[in-house]
Order: sequence, then C-alpha cells, then structure tokens
Amino acid sequence: MSAELSTPLPLVGGKQPSPQHPLGPLTASEITNSSQLIKSLWPTQTNIQFKSITLQEPSKAELVPFLAAERTAQATPTIDRRSFVVYYIRNTDKLHEAIVNLTHGKVESNLRLGPNVHSNADGDEMNAVERIALEDEGVKAELAKLQLPEGTVVISDPWIYGSDGINEGLFTDAKRMFQCFLYIRDPKNSSEADSNHYAMPLSISPVVSAETMKVTRIDNLPTGIDATTKEPSPYKVQPANEYISEAQTLRTDLKPLNVIQPEGASFQISNFSEQGHNVSWQKWTFKVGFNQREGMVLYDVYYAGRPLFYRLSLSDMNIPYADPRHPYHKKAAFDLGDAGAGIMANNLQLGCDCLGSIHYLSAVLNDDKGKPLEMPNVVCVHEQDNGIGWKHTNYRTGRAAVVRNRELVLQSIITVSNYEYILAFIFNQAGDVMYEVRATGILSTQPIDEGISVPWGTVVHPGVLAAHHQHIFSLRVDPMVDGPLNRVVYDEAHAMPRSDFNPHGVGYTVTETPITTSGGYDLDIDANRTFKIQNSTVKNPINGKSVGYKIMTPPFQKMLADQDSFHFKRAEFADHNIYVTSYKDGELYAGGKYTNQSRGGTGVRSWADRKDNVLDDDIVVWVQFGINHIPRIEDFPVMPCEIIKVHLKPVNFFDKNPALDVPPSEQRFNKSVLASTSHQQEVGAAVIGQSGEVCCVKEASKL
Repeated sequence: MSAELSTPLPLVGGKQPSPQHPLGPLTASEITNSSQLIKSLWPTQTNIQFKSITLQEPSKAELVPFLAAERTAQATPTIDRRSFVVYYIRNTDKLHEAIVNLTHGKVESNLRLGPNVHSNADGDEMNAVERIALEDEGVKAELAKLQLPEGTVVISDPWIYGSDGINEGLFTDAKRMFQCFLYIRDPKNSSEADSNHYAMPLSISPVVSAETMKVTRIDNLPTGIDATTKEPSPYKVQPANEYISEAQTLRTDLKPLNVIQPEGASFQISNFSEQGHNVSWQKWTFKVGFNQREGMVLYDVYYAGRPLFYRLSLSDMNIPYADPRHPYHKKAAFDLGDAGAGIMANNLQLGCDCLGSIHYLSAVLNDDKGKPLEMPNVVCVHEQDNGIGWKHTNYRTGRAAVVRNRELVLQSIITVSNYEYILAFIFNQAGDVMYEVRATGILSTQPIDEGISVPWGTVVHPGVLAAHHQHIFSLRVDPMVDGPLNRVVYDEAHAMPRSDFNPHGVGYTVTETPITTSGGYDLDIDANRTFKIQNSTVKNPINGKSVGYKIMTPPFQKMLADQDSFHFKRAEFADHNIYVTSYKDGELYAGGKYTNQSRGGTGVRSWADRKDNVLDDDIVVWVQFGINHIPRIEDFPVMPCEIIKVHLKPVNFFDKNPALDVPPSEQRFNKSVLASTSHQQEVGAAVIGQSGEVCCVKEASKL
C-alpha cells in the first residue's frame, strides 16, 4: 500500500548535523547525563521518579541571532545546551523541576513545587495503578458480588483524578490520585486481548493514591437517571460489540487503490542535529523537533525565503465531560499536560497510517528511571493529492488551465487510553499552512441500567452509556510574518445603509480593527469576523495593504461548564476562539505548565489579563477549535474520524497567486483517463474590424 524510503534523503544545504544545535531535541546521552546530574543531588538510596527530561529551549533573544546567522551561513553564536527536568521523590508528593546546563555539566536550578501542583502520569505508573486496582482485596470482594462468569478478564482504565475542590477525608483532590474505571472482556472470548472491553463497563470504580500506590476508596457508580448508587449485584453480560477485523464479515468488492510515486518524493529531509530535522519542500523550509508533551514542534518556518512563523505547536487540549454526578463530575482530561502527545505517540511503521513514498522521523524521550526511551517512527512525512488547486476554463476556446493541489503532510498519531488523535501539519503550494485533527478511537463508556436514557449521554450498546463531552484544542502560533513585530487585526463585513450612493441596498463594506491589548477574542459569523496576523511595516506592492496571514478556524461551542466550575478555571483557553498575548519565554502551554488536578490561574487567560501591548510587537496567537461530541450509536464500537482543521492563509502577502508556477495537471504526468466530452455550448465573440466596427461571430465550443 505504501513505499517506505529505504535510502537517506538528500541533505538540505549539504551540512553534517551537529548534536549541539540549540533547538535539537535531547539526545540519548543528554537524557542520561541529565538524570545522573539530578541523582547526584540526592543520597544514593533516593528513589527518583522522572516525569520529563526535555529540551529547555533558549530564550528568543539568544535564538533569533543564532537562526539569522545560520540562515546566512555566518558563524553562529555559542548557546549552552540545557535540559528541563521534572521529577518526584518516588512515593511522595515532593515534586521538583530543575534546569540542567549540559554544556557545563551542572544543575543550575532545582525547585520543589508547592501544594496542588502535580505532574503528568507516566506509562510505568499507569501500568502499576492498573495492577494495584485489580489486586486489591477490597476490589476483589466487590467484583465477587457481580458473579462474573468463570474465566472473565477484568480490565482497569486509570484516569487522572481531576479537580472539584473537595477535601474531606477520603474525598480529596489535594493529593495526586487515579480514578479507575473497570470493564470486562467478552467472557465468551476472554483470551482475545483486543476484545472491546468498553462494551462491558462495570459499576465499581477504585481510587488509587499515586503516593502510597494503594487503593484509598472504592466508588459505586450511578447507573440510573439520578445520582443514586447501589451495591453491586449480579452482572448481566451483554452481547459483544467488537471492532477488530476478525469479528466482521468484511466487504469483498473493494479494489486496490495504490499511491505510487515512481520518481520518489519531492521533499528533502536532513538532520540539523542528532534528533532534529530540516524539511524542504516546494519553497517551504522549516525545522522539526519532538518532545514529551507537545510531540511535534515546527521552528523557523519560511516560504520562498520569507519568514512566517518562529514556532508552531499544538499547545493544549481539554476534554470535559457532561455527566454532573460523582465521580464523573471531575472527568476532564488534558491529554497533553496529563499524559503527553510525544510519549503517547504511535509507532507508525506498524500500520498503513500514511500512503505513498514515506519518510519516518523517530525520537528519543525518557522513562521513569531517567533512561533514554527510543520512540521509532513517531512522525511520517509524505505527500498527498488533495484535488484541484486552481482551475479556469475559457469557455470561448475550451482550454482548461488546471493544477493539482499537492500537499506535504507531517503526521503523528497519539493513543490516550480509549481515544486516538491523528495530528498533522499540512503545507500546500499556495503558501497555506494547515493544522488538522482527526478524532477517532473508542468512546469512554460507563454502565447504565437497561431501558432508560439520560440527557447527558447516548446509549450506544445495551447497558452502555457514552456521555456527551467536548474536545477543545489550542494551537500556539508564534508569528514572524515578514519580521519579528506583528499585530492581529480583525475584518468585519457590514451592509451599507441605503443612500443615494446605495439606492438598491445591496452594497457592503469591510472594516479592519487592530487589537491593541492582550486578551481573548471571538468569531462573529454574522459579521464574517476574520482574524489576521499582519506586519504593518511591510506593504503589498500592488495594493499597499499590510502583508499578513489570516486565521481560518471553525466555530465551536465554548466551554459549557460555568465560570465557577473547576472545568472552566482549569481550561484557561476554552472560552475564546482567539487569545493574543505578548511573547514571554516559557509561556508555551495554554492550560498552564502543570494541568494534573490543577486549579487554574497559570495559563493563557491569566497571561492575557496582564493587558500588555500587542500592537506591532512580539506576540503569540492562540487559536482554539474543537467539537461538542454528542455520541451517535454509529460512533461505537469505534468512531469514524471526526475532522477539524485550522488554516493559516496568506492575505496580501504575495503579488499574485503563488501557485501559478505549479506545472499543469496533464495526462502524461498524472496517468489519468478522460472520462467525458459531453459539456459543450456555442459561444459568441466580439471581433474588432479594420474600421473599428464590432462584429459578433458564433463558433462552437471546444469543451
């Protein structure tokens, strides 16, 4: 189905990579050195649990001169390599963050963080929590009340505990906890490890302390139309609802569709460091990094030698659920801050996730012992055809001028328990950058009594409820559109009043309003409000307007939880389509640096409240988008992709369509077949004679 490139792609610029580039992701040896330097601060027997060892990016003041010198092939200034380390003293609440200077081999800072600050979960910890929940004697006693069939396999899904401000005895969100939701595999096929356990949820939910690694309480889940709970009783096993291909009667009439590039790919990839990559394609150049939290990050994005973006990344996402009953009222995942898009990334070589001539990018992260963790094939780079790029047919001559819309795709896929997110940066030949999210995977389910329904969820299988929930994403755009000082403006279209000039009431005009102060701003569909990033000092040579890029983001329903809720307080980005802030080093995550059981006050809403100047300054634009997922029965047992996309599109940046030089779409190139010549009509043309007279001549169309 696809052809993986088996030979290295040509080097861009022909330079050999240096592991010391200031934007290069940490190497395996740097991760090891970082953990060893942290361990050296503590007595030998201290058991340290490493949460994240990642690149501490240099300040922009240091990095901009470096990148400018690098681009012009001049000597680059020396910038020390640093790592940012987050760790616990294992089985305690002692959370620390440290900065390690790798160039000089020393720990520059080591800070213990205060109360109500918790780090992300890690894979080894999650596996341990699953095991502890199922081995607990109290949990076993509750499971026995269900009288499950002999040989039934019980599955535990640990969730980040969430926040509700309650701190009463065993019901406390001040300590780092996990809420485990239990399921069973189909008892008739319990040996099938890929059985869809989400079709068989149980009403028992253990809570595990991340400090003691013990079960602290066992919740009974509400299964009716209100918050009432009841003791476990004999479980009725429903029919299985499987998604794996072996359980289906597969279609037999689907013929192959192969993506073949006989001359290989049109992009070039090289290393700018041991783990960092340069990409060059169709006038685009940029750097690709990868880290534990954001996953893929793009730096220094240029088109045709002109600067556009200093840094692009998915900054945050939040998935708040609609069920108001305990313990579901705390269910609000921050998949990047609570887990990590990098550490949860799939190995894409295992399946046909990309088609065509594919190049894979791999990464190195860390495990909880502070050792390097190889992450193979976490990004696939490939080209795709996305239909027609532009076309015009002169109906008088029948000549069609048409080009295809070739796109470059950098794709990563993350699995966070039940859900998958397919995350992609997409570039085209007309100067557009797109960020696309495809949400798929399996709904997070809970038990419900048979024969009832509730207004906060959808019954998707007998005894199975999928609660309504929102997916709210924040894309961080650090612009440098034709230079470092930019502004954000918004256009609105308004009808002209009737007047002698507009007697028929059909005219309308567009106004442009600059944003001068940091804050949150929203779309207005009725006014066609459109946000643009501009450089007011660079004017288009044709119309004199400021060069810019417009932000085309789909409207979405903002956070539905009220402003006093912890859902709202924590997801600081979820209440506006756009946030504009002044640039500050280290302000990377819209929900704050630590989202696990967070309280709010450390994210983009708080930064915007500084009311900084953002007019013709170094700014950051945070673009929110999402879906309100009201589950359908067709979303189960696995969800067809829900697709949402943000476009960054040039506005008065070029002097004409920048894709005019794309070669025309022709049969010899595309190997296509002409299907029809049926669309024809007569046309008329006016011809000027020798004496200036005008004659109309009819001729047959060549269409």
